[in-house]
Amino acid sequence: MTAAFPLTWLYAPGDRPDVVAKALTSGADVVVIDLEDAVAPDRKAYARAATADLLGDPSPVRVQVRVNALDSPWAEQDIAAVVPSPGLSGLRLPKVTSAAEVIRLARRTGPTDLYALLETALGVEQAYTVATAHPSLRGIALGEADLRADLGVRDDTGLDWSRSRVIVAARAGGLPPPAQSVHPDIRDLEGLAASCAHGRALGFLGRAAIHPRQLPVIERAYLPTEEEAEQAETILKAAATGQGAQALPDGSFVDAAVVTAAQRTLSLARRR
Repeated sequence: MTAAFPLTWLYAPGDRPDVVAKALTSGADVVVIDLEDAVAPDRKAYARAATADLLGDPSPVRVQVRVNALDSPWAEQDIAAVVPSPGLSGLRLPKVTSAAEVIRLARRTGPTDLYALLETALGVEQAYTVATAHPSLRGIALGEADLRADLGVRDDTGLDWSRSRVIVAARAGGLPPPAQSVHPDIRDLEGLAASCAHGRALGFLGRAAIHPRQLPVIERAYLPTEEEAEQAETILKAAATGQGAQALPDGSFVDAAVVTAAQRTLSLARRR
């Protein structure tokens, strides 16, 4: 597993400790315990307590918690229950619409890593200000189910502008490339692979999942091909000559940005 570039985030409902336990052995780079959408209102307290208990010990797998929306009646209790905890590696914040929300939470949670989910038109419009809100913010991503409903989008391609907006905002804000939102049909692995290929072309890196069977599909889609790895090695060898920007035999040009991309490609290729 490559610490710098996780590719898979597996969601598990906080009120199902048995499912969480399986998620922790699934091979996902990050397990996201969900206290929000996956948990019914009358199960929120149990999910919170079960999650706090699990996070009492360090975990060999990175564990993030998606708390309830910050304006919900449960968010304050969620945060108080899990921050700080030895097993917590970050909080995922749903339905973020402003930098102010991130700043307020960062002041409360100290060094805890935060990840903002943009799930409304307003959130997408504020993508860059959210991305640069506070040093504790480590990433942004889309929540596409809610965004699709908010925009009234029926065709999946109707979200591509929003996807690109968030990818650009993350880059401009110095954050890692966002991961794709979940593919909701756990049986449609061919559709998942095609969607991942499209997401990779847009600039996403990795994807969230809701079932372990989706993980290998996501990883295969986002790992470099052998040809891409070989090209990256060629670029780094050319850069090592110290001759500055130069053209390769295939006509492609090598400069600092291309070298950075090649380094990331080889880092990902080592996961194979």
